[in-house]
Amino acid sequence: MNFKYIKYLFKQKTLFYLLFIGLVLPNLFLVFTENVSILTRICNLLLPSSAFLFLCTLNKKPGKMVWWLFIFIFFAAFELVLLRIFGNSVIAVDMFLNVVTTNPVEATELLDNILAPVLAVIFFYGGILVLSIFSIKNKKVLSHKFISRNRMVSIVVFAIAAVFTVINLILDSRFSIVNDIYPVNVSYNFGLAIDREIMANKYFDNVEDFKFNSHYSHQAEDAEVYVFVIGETSRALNWGLYGYERNTTPLLNEIKDELYVYRDALTQSNTTHKSVPMLLSAVDASNFNDIYSQRSIITAFKEAGYSTYFISNQRRNHSLIDFFGEEADQTIFIKDNLSDTANVYDEKIIPLLQNALSDTLKTKKFIVLHTYGSHCNYSDRYPDSMRRFQPDVVPSAELKYRDNMVNAFDNTIVYTDYVVRKVIDAVKATNVAASVIYTSDHGEDIFDDERKMFLHASPIPTIYQIYVPFIVWTSERYNDIHPENCKNMIMNIDKPIATSRVAFHTLLSMAGIVTDYSDDTNSLASESFTIKHRDYLNDHNDPVPLNEIGLIKSDFDLMDKLHLCKE
Repeated sequence: MNFKYIKYLFKQKTLFYLLFIGLVLPNLFLVFTENVSILTRICNLLLPSSAFLFLCTLNKKPGKMVWWLFIFIFFAAFELVLLRIFGNSVIAVDMFLNVVTTNPVEATELLDNILAPVLAVIFFYGGILVLSIFSIKNKKVLSHKFISRNRMVSIVVFAIAAVFTVINLILDSRFSIVNDIYPVNVSYNFGLAIDREIMANKYFDNVEDFKFNSHYSHQAEDAEVYVFVIGETSRALNWGLYGYERNTTPLLNEIKDELYVYRDALTQSNTTHKSVPMLLSAVDASNFNDIYSQRSIITAFKEAGYSTYFISNQRRNHSLIDFFGEEADQTIFIKDNLSDTANVYDEKIIPLLQNALSDTLKTKKFIVLHTYGSHCNYSDRYPDSMRRFQPDVVPSAELKYRDNMVNAFDNTIVYTDYVVRKVIDAVKATNVAASVIYTSDHGEDIFDDERKMFLHASPIPTIYQIYVPFIVWTSERYNDIHPENCKNMIMNIDKPIATSRVAFHTLLSMAGIVTDYSDDTNSLASESFTIKHRDYLNDHNDPVPLNEIGLIKSDFDLMDKLHLCKE
């Protein structure tokens, strides 16, 4: 092997160009990935390139500029990894928040599936950081002529870019420097993420005096049990109960006559840290920022005299989900005090549920079960006994392994079917007025179409990420005591719903709880239920109509095929 060229790696000019290329590499990719005008692509390439080139000339030792510009190096590396996963878009606010709310085990599972591109990014940008140390120690510096020439180039290019940018601002009302120019948009999103994290950390101060002033309105003094099962990453398209070609829900199919299956249900967020809090609160996409100043549905039930339980098979992550869970009379995170690598199947929730149900001293109970569902890695979410579809071994998250990935994902649905049926059977055995509601926080992409997207939480969602199951079961005793509620749930069964909007209000009205925060027009158990636009909560926490969130023609074609409302 010839090593004579290695010496060039340690020259100041080499690092100068490597730094510049590393900083503008995301812009080069974004030119091809973003669905924007040609003029916007030009602006997004020229404006940042000229700025970065100018910044690189501010010190004769580019190694020092590497560390002064480290935040942009971090952004660039992060951006390239996300482009590999999602195929488009810049680092979203939610992506930054996912970094602080995702536990190390989840992160490791994800990285294992995209190891090759991650290692490539680490090698390139890590190499720049290593070379920067040699640059700083090197006695040689960039020449004045070299710096002057590149600085002049940067000024000329900036002037040209400025002209294009002004023209674009005049001609295209949708164009915005804050939203469309990398890394301005990423820097703005980073600031928003910090602001939201600060707001979350102030949560307990903000809700110290908050009250729902809720009260119990049912006439009957019978025992009552309401169980809310929140799934993870479970998309309706792979549920046999929703028409999937594979019978992935055999146990629920056996009791489908006892179920209310809402076939036109969309979540308002494709991220867990926003979707679950909306499911557990009076807040939806239209007023999401109120989430930081209101308590959850658990408190509404407590104020009305219910004993409350929160049982989770997810790990704590210092998020609103944790804060809401702690409002319960009894809070259990199954993985507390277990090793970080412990893999606990969702059925471990069942005996804890049975313990809560067996407490005869407490006759009115509200129980939230937060499962781990279909979270990647799929094959880790179910025991060997549930390996119905094979092969289900996934060496890495690549298109060539899609069949294996779908098999593994479908096995997670088979297991979810088993767990939900176990929950229903346990509640049914109490012989009281009771209900079980199941829905998932969001769905998942599994290389389903030409976009070749994988996972969820992408800045631009797909129908695969937002179409979720929403199922209600009621006991015979409940049907006898509250026939009007049951009639209303049947009447509303074919209507389009936003799960984040209806869950809170449906649960309260089914349990006979009244508060100023409840709204019967959002309750599936009310004759007042009203069809409303299903806005999606975008990355900046703005409610956006479905036709403006970036869905493409194939998404809408699939919605037509499934008879889903597109508004």
